[in-house]
Amino acid sequence: MGDLAPDFELPDTHGTPVRLSALRGNPVVVVFFPFVFSGICTSELCELRDNIAEFADHGARLLAVSTDAMFAQRAWGESEGFGFDLLSDFWPHGAAARAYGVLDETNGHALRGSFLVDAGGVVRWAVVNPRGQARDLDGYRSALASLAAAR
Repeated sequence: MGDLAPDFELPDTHGTPVRLSALRGNPVVVVFFPFVFSGICTSELCELRDNIAEFADHGARLLAVSTDAMFAQRAWGESEGFGFDLLSDFWPHGAAARAYGVLDETNGHALRGSFLVDAGGVVRWAVVNPRGQARDLDGYRSALASLAAAR
């Protein structure tokens, strides 16, 4: 933490590239997750969807990233009604997850890692949960509140 966030450019569910560094000026929450259509990932991202107003209240944009292909992400995103970006780290496989230290090299998928990047592009908060353990929404709340308090 305290370092410049690794930059990435990944396609969203329609193939439109999203570059992290182009989003400077506002905070960004980068949420890596293992798999679309899986139980814990669906639960976690639905909780974020249901509380997206809390992110918006802090001016934060949410980017959810997995190594799944954008077509699978699109189907999943449409079925769950996500109102935030799903980004595909499919190729080069896991490059963004690797840059953040959350790629499970053995199994080829992202771990559950979340990063709060401030308006200047600096990582201010991070959490990485072990396999099978969902992240807590209160962690995001605390991180966003501490970022707001630091302004």
